[in-house]
Amino acid sequence: MGRLRRLLAPGRPKLVSLRTTFAVSFAAVTAAVTILVGILSYGSAARLVRVDQQSVFTQVVQDVRDEVRQHEMVPEDFSSSRPGHDLVRPARTDVQVLGAQGQIVDHGNPSLPVTSRDKAMALATTAGRVVQHKDVPVDGDVYRIATVSLGDGRGAVQVAQEFSDTEDLLRTLQQRTLILMAAVVVAAGLFGWWLARRITRRLVVLTSAAEAVARTRQLGIEVPVAGLDEVGRLGRSFDRMLGRLAQSEEDQRRLVQDAGHELRTPLTSLRTNISLLRRIDELPPATREELVADLTQEARELTDLVNELVDLAAGQSDTEPPQRLDLADIAEEVVGVAKRRTGREIVLRTSGDTTTDGRPGMLQRAMSNLVENAAKFDRDGKSPIEISITGPTRPGPVRVEVLDRGPGIAEGDLIRIFDRFYRAADARSLPGSGLGLSIVREVAMAHGGAPFAFRREGGGAVIGFTVGG
Repeated sequence: MGRLRRLLAPGRPKLVSLRTTFAVSFAAVTAAVTILVGILSYGSAARLVRVDQQSVFTQVVQDVRDEVRQHEMVPEDFSSSRPGHDLVRPARTDVQVLGAQGQIVDHGNPSLPVTSRDKAMALATTAGRVVQHKDVPVDGDVYRIATVSLGDGRGAVQVAQEFSDTEDLLRTLQQRTLILMAAVVVAAGLFGWWLARRITRRLVVLTSAAEAVARTRQLGIEVPVAGLDEVGRLGRSFDRMLGRLAQSEEDQRRLVQDAGHELRTPLTSLRTNISLLRRIDELPPATREELVADLTQEARELTDLVNELVDLAAGQSDTEPPQRLDLADIAEEVVGVAKRRTGREIVLRTSGDTTTDGRPGMLQRAMSNLVENAAKFDRDGKSPIEISITGPTRPGPVRVEVLDRGPGIAEGDLIRIFDRFYRAADARSLPGSGLGLSIVREVAMAHGGAPFAFRREGGGAVIGFTVGG
């Protein structure tokens, strides 16, 4: 939350929104791909068109050569007024006929230039000889020209193909390709912006919620984010996080309030007894002994209360790593310590697999609290206190029970005995803070289990918890 406030603090450079970044990135990638595809497509198309035109021209020239080699032909055979001339005049091909001296006897459309090399072909004695000219300007257009000799000095035929119109076509194609690419890039940018807005809309909601939490410090803000994708999962996780933080804050506030309330009683008693110490010389010896005993007892209870508050607030979850352990071994240690403290007989029964993953210190504290609670309420009992550790016969939780033959628990108190500082009416005269069973509940929940309590058949109570499962 502090990091978020630093990001939003004044004086920082304004960050580019994810929506803008996504849209620009989408447009940039689309532009790069479009340009690459456009260049490759235009290059391939231009190459194919040029190769195709060259192939057509080459084939026409070859047909003329074959024709004059196979038949003894004269210039009049290629006259535009002679039937059958279309055989050598395909589309976009111009034909011009030269006489024996290289003079033009049948003009092409348009007329083609005649060079000395063309005249030499008209005088050639061998039929089918060819001379070619590339990029010849004719009436503002560019042509490729091939002059084929008729043989025996009878003249020649000039075949020309317009080259400039192909280039004009390719230039038009190039312009249209550029226009199309620009249109695609603009459309990609707009689509990217729309898509980014749609995708980041829920992220904007999350950002607003986080900013509201940082600004108002109110953890109860609802996060209205739905969906099954990563953003939806993030929204639900964020909502659960806020809920847990709010619950933690409420628990902390309630703990402080309850602790303040519980601490007032021993502190008030201590102040009263301390004020009596000012007149201790005036008190009889028996009263002095009683006063000192009260002070000692109140100091011990206050120390226990503070220790339990610290344990409850810290939970010991951060200082003790979980490990594989056997609850039966921990219970044996608890039995040994409890026997020395209370002098009571304590019986341990175990069955099944009692191993689980947990924090040994926390679990030992929970079991000790249960045994001490049983000894406190069954102070004058003759029957032994029983500890039962039961492992599951199939995958499930390990069950820990402490059984006594004390006065039992009233029906209305069963659901409240694990609340912090709660003490039943018949237990308020006994020492204690009301935090012991609350710590048991925290330990059980920290280990994936739950506490339980019920009245024991034949008198007494059964209080315990489950671990794992």
